[in-house]
Amino acid sequence: MALAREEVLRKVLHIFSGTIIPAGILFIPEFVRQSPLAEGIIPPNAYPATIFAVVLSGFLIVEYLRVHVETVGELYNRLFGSMLRKEEARSMTGATYIVVASLLCSILFIKQPEISAIVLSTFIWGDGVAAIVGQSVGRIRIGKKSLEGSVACFALCILAFLFIFPRVPGLLEPWGGSVPLSLALIASFTITVLELAPLRLTPRFAVNDNLLVPVVTGFVIRYLTPFF
Repeated sequence: MALAREEVLRKVLHIFSGTIIPAGILFIPEFVRQSPLAEGIIPPNAYPATIFAVVLSGFLIVEYLRVHVETVGELYNRLFGSMLRKEEARSMTGATYIVVASLLCSILFIKQPEISAIVLSTFIWGDGVAAIVGQSVGRIRIGKKSLEGSVACFALCILAFLFIFPRVPGLLEPWGGSVPLSLALIASFTITVLELAPLRLTPRFAVNDNLLVPVVTGFVIRYLTPFF
């Protein structure tokens, strides 16, 4: 089944954010350390969280206005409506959830920005590829997702650990230049399973996977690293 142009654009933007956001988390603190900003009141490692907090404030204002102010909603729908999912019409969009997840990771792993960069990029890339594969060639359904999409997500995560991350300056320093394969497999499996089957707190309420997956995977990497 061919993907709609709007869905392709949504996933391209999704994957693009999975590159820009982790790069910012990883490299902005170093840029600040080498600039006059280093003498300011905000520590270099706190700059990504500060930026995400400001961006999130803007996103939340827009989210509120588009739902509660008709003229804003009409303009928003004219610009972005074709990329919205049905369930996003009157609730937070996936883009806002990604900014929330980026803020949470920047705070929770403030001393380990490498973890934030790894989990956000693998999840966002993997989620995007899973959707593209699942909606285009997926046949075996697992709830609202597909087995083919999940396999693609897992494969992309492993490829990122093996071939992409080792080429990013400083990213894998805490692991001596390469993440142990067993840890990479566990992290990739965690991302794939949580993306496939989100945590349900009640029969009607599931934790959004954009929030759950990066945070849980980040803690998995943090606490399992000493064992490898």
